[in-house]
Amino acid sequence: MTESLLVFSKTAGYRHDSIPAAIAAISDLGFAVSATEDARVFTADLSDVDGIVFLSTTGEVLDDRQRAGLRRRLSDGAGFVGVHSAANTETGWPFFRGLIGAGFAGHPPLQPGRILVTDPDHPASAHLGEVWDHVDEWYDFDANPRAHVRVLLQVDESSYRGGTMGADHPVAWSHVHDNVRCFYTSLGHAAEAYADPALREHLRGGIASVLRHG
Repeated sequence: MTESLLVFSKTAGYRHDSIPAAIAAISDLGFAVSATEDARVFTADLSDVDGIVFLSTTGEVLDDRQRAGLRRRLSDGAGFVGVHSAANTETGWPFFRGLIGAGFAGHPPLQPGRILVTDPDHPASAHLGEVWDHVDEWYDFDANPRAHVRVLLQVDESSYRGGTMGADHPVAWSHVHDNVRCFYTSLGHAAEAYADPALREHLRGGIASVLRHG
């Protein structure tokens, strides 16, 4: 049975022009995708949704009823995925921060960098070698999440300019928060990135890992 994804990409701050390319890429990964920017979807019946993806969302995008609906579906078994600026979304809601694992703190300009694969056994990173050369915005976070997540990828700050987290700089991870299976990747700023088979497989593996049958 094909798993059903709700891909939510509403923005209340900066808007990434890569969102259409990202939705198209996720739709090509073998999941049944419903994409929306209408937050009222979270007050509807989501019982047939297996996974919820917050895709490059920004700002405060949900009201209290919509937050309750999202939390209810996650509590009932749906998995959660955050992509890129999802880490800069619903920053005043502690439960959502827990789903992401850390908060966005800033980034230097888009530039090449070297990703180190720290967990080759996870579906989101098993297809990569030890090093992945990639171009992105290298997000800094307000805290290192390593103590409570399974870090899959970290970026080598010596490979680019402007990093602030030091030698241990996670950029993608998985974890369980309040019994919700979660995957977050900070990658995916540019539209061109979604044509990269390595990034597509990273997303496919991460999404599959949070689904009940993934």
